Amino acid sequence: MGNNKHILFIQGAGDDGYEEDAKLVDALQGELGSVYKIHFPHLHSDENLSDFGWLKQISNEIVSIDDDVILVAHSLGASMLLKCLSENQIAEKILGIFLMATPFWEGDEEWVQGLKLKADFADELPKNVPVFLYHCRDDEEVPFDHLELYKKKMPHAIVREIESGGHQLKNDLSIVAKDIQLL
Repeated sequence: MGNNKHILFIQGAGDDGYEEDAKLVDALQGELGSVYKIHFPHLHSDENLSDFGWLKQISNEIVSIDDDVILVAHSLGASMLLKCLSENQIAEKILGIFLMATPFWEGDEEWVQGLKLKADFADELPKNVPVFLYHCRDDEEVPFDHLELYKKKMPHAIVREIESGGHQLKNDLSIVAKDIQLL
């Protein structure tokens, strides 16, 4: 691995999701310093595709990094990263998976079908790769109880319940940075 440790940061959705999450990327970079290089691609949504075209984009981004990679994702990006990793054999060397404010998609509505995880998704994730889950109790976008669903499905995950910070974790990723540095 070169001088840098590589992080791929997958944004959340929404009209200003990329701009909002750029603040998270800046915060994380500030905490981690120049040893880490954060890749922050702008994902584009194709409304005609059930997964908005995100799975292919995420997969391509992971594969495009030649070194070991740490995966960090927020909100819709976090749920789509889980879907991508559990449904595709991505041979790249993944050192850790860090998911913030991850929605757990359920229901029979047409629009949600391309976002839902398969029942056995946790068994299909890369083996021997630590998974960290972060969720603020006062998240105004993704209900806190979604974290409980993930805890049941992924008992091996390391869970960080955060008292306050809302959906954007007050743009404070010090807890995430500390976990990344422990890898």
